[in-house]
Amino acid sequence: MDVRYYRDADTDLPHIYGHGVREHEVEAVLRRPIESLPGRRRSRVVIGRTRAGRFLKVVCVPDDDGVFVVTAFDLKGKPLRALKRRMRQRGVR
Repeated sequence: MDVRYYRDADTDLPHIYGHGVREHEVEAVLRRPIESLPGRRRSRVVIGRTRAGRFLKVVCVPDDDGVFVVTAFDLKGKPLRALKRRMRQRGVR
């Protein structure tokens, strides 16, 4: 799968760097998502866990060539607790 990233205009680095997330973490979440939900317009909101155990929320737009990642950041607080509750209810580890 071809994964492209939105780049910050000032630094020309992927926008995800500003959130402390790296490409390999996003790709791990996209390979094995816990949840994949429709977002606004044609986007998808993908939630998953990195190999290091971090829970990330990735906003991306699928297209013919693969996926365009708009942003990704750590899932924290109430959204993380709600995800863990849903995972327990489904029996997901």
